[in-house]
Amino acid sequence: MTTTLALIALLDGISYASLLFLVAVGLTLIFGVLGVLNVAHGSLYAIGAYMAATLGGWLTAQGYNPWLTFPALMAAAILTGVVVGGLMERFLLRQIYEKDPTLQLLITFAVFMVLENVQRMVWGVQPYFMSEPLRALGNIELLGIRYTAYQIVFLPVMAILTMVGLRYFLRHTLAGAKIVAVTEDREAATSIGIDARKVYFVTFVIGACLAAMGGALATPTTSVLPGMGANMIVLSFAVAATAGLGNIEGALLAALLIGVARSFAVYIMPETEVLMPYLIMVLILLWRPMGLFGAVQARKI
Repeated sequence: MTTTLALIALLDGISYASLLFLVAVGLTLIFGVLGVLNVAHGSLYAIGAYMAATLGGWLTAQGYNPWLTFPALMAAAILTGVVVGGLMERFLLRQIYEKDPTLQLLITFAVFMVLENVQRMVWGVQPYFMSEPLRALGNIELLGIRYTAYQIVFLPVMAILTMVGLRYFLRHTLAGAKIVAVTEDREAATSIGIDARKVYFVTFVIGACLAAMGGALATPTTSVLPGMGANMIVLSFAVAATAGLGNIEGALLAALLIGVARSFAVYIMPETEVLMPYLIMVLILLWRPMGLFGAVQARKI
């Protein structure tokens, strides 16, 4: 494998890992706090992508400055997370927190199937694409190869900022301290006056916004099609399981590991591309059943 090809594979893997991390960290945050493995998380990713394509397409059709598509991506993610995620938590998940995990899994899978059909009803089956952010940021040349700055600079920066911002929120804010307290011991947190239901709602909305942001940021790099959420939820679960379910910091490294490995597989052995993320997950779970960073630790609140 030549140096040039290795560089291409590495940059492609980092770009893909950035999107994968945004979705996976939302999934692992929800599981870590609520204890629910939300299969419908993939639908939030897809709806975020559709919303971003719709808003970006409208701005372009109206002749607005292409740079306005960047806030449109964030607006689409927040709108999807707050509205769809908020309604999902308030009227569905809140009713099953104490239920059997198998029932929770089946119900969230049912919601996923419903939302898949809602997407077809609202947006149809034709592909959507919105490339203005790619053109706005232009290209960067490395070793004679041209890359889009959006993919190799903007997406990794967004992933890192998200990681830093999320950790700061959880460790240095009152709302974050409440989330950590409920995660560690719900009964004790409730006994000192923390509203666990409110904490669950806020956590789920944050996780939903992260999933939708992954979809929104993916819109300029790929066609938005029905079924895109199914592939992403499986991959994001592989990342979360590899890192250790509920482990936020590990999700970034696991996403990078899986994203880069998948990218190299595309260039070296294309037939193993689909297999690679799950092979990595299986091997790591056989070695460390709790995931790479899933060791149980006592924490003082």
